[in-house]
Amino acid sequence: MLAERGAALGVRVRVADAEEDAQTRERLRAAFRRGDLDTWGYGDAYAVAAADPLHILRDARSVICVAIPYARPTPQRRARGSGRVSKYAWSRDYHARVRAVLNDIARHLDAAVGGTVTALACDTAPVAERARAARSGLAWIGKHTNAIAPELGSYVFLGEIFCSLPLTPDAPLKTHCGSCRRCVDVCPTGALRGDYTIDATRCIADLTQRVDAIPRELRALLGDWIWGCDLCQDICPPTVRAGARGDAAFDPFEEELAAPDLQELLSLRSGTYKRRYRPTAMGWRGAAVLRRNAAIGLGNSLDRAAIPALARALAEDPHPLVRGAAAWALGRIGGSAARGHLERARANEREATVLEEIALASKSALPGVEGATE
Repeated sequence: MLAERGAALGVRVRVADAEEDAQTRERLRAAFRRGDLDTWGYGDAYAVAAADPLHILRDARSVICVAIPYARPTPQRRARGSGRVSKYAWSRDYHARVRAVLNDIARHLDAAVGGTVTALACDTAPVAERARAARSGLAWIGKHTNAIAPELGSYVFLGEIFCSLPLTPDAPLKTHCGSCRRCVDVCPTGALRGDYTIDATRCIADLTQRVDAIPRELRALLGDWIWGCDLCQDICPPTVRAGARGDAAFDPFEEELAAPDLQELLSLRSGTYKRRYRPTAMGWRGAAVLRRNAAIGLGNSLDRAAIPALARALAEDPHPLVRGAAAWALGRIGGSAARGHLERARANEREATVLEEIALASKSALPGVEGATE
């Protein structure tokens, strides 16, 4: 019944046992000790809960693992001065779709046995979902640390249904990445180690979600990504072979969302944010984070045409996070015009963190060191 329902919904379904996964618990603990996930503040309690399905459903006997493909064609032509958005974030918030699929499968299972035997998880509780997906044979874990589902690749959303019935578990896959390290080599920040672990504090997908300042030494490496990053997946052979397997529900919510104009995004106002961005997965961190990311993208463009917009943000944006990023961007573009705007802003700025950014940017924005115009 599960396989048939999954096929009807266009998703892949497999079953794992509900035993505590001690290996995953210890791997999570090791990652926390290394500081791989320091941005998110996880601790030992998370590792313990994520590895044990009984924390979700007290009498769990099985875990139904679901993979929902979401890859859609990436726009081939982008306008100059636009940024890039990860595929998962340019449509309406995927959580609603994942919950709908999980609810559908759970309802059919409950109806078949004549009672409630299920509980759902969709970013609502600690779950080591990639490890459980691998345990079920739904996918294997790649060196980019994403789950790779046969025929679907790594562009899949994962969800779990915890069940009190002792369903027959599927066998784990024996597939692995072998000697391939394309994802490791393409990562601009060196976040991927090649041993199936990731330093998420260096991952562009995490950096663009930070609500504090992005470390200066990593900003230039973000390029024009303003939310997430798909580089390690776009080069992954099984994912490339899978192609665009998602349905039209995962197309951009609005055409501009796949490649937003960076200057427009830098001046994002509340009304546009609420209409265009809040309904997507980009909405949960607020407009200031998106404006900050746009400033960094403009700095990385090295385009002097961005200087007036960055100068306005430095002088007028209400959030110090954005003003600091605008100062950095002016310093990265460089030249006498950028330096002049930085010096004028220094006289009016009162926030210490922004003043520090201005001081550092002024040193790099030396007269005669002009950014590119191409």
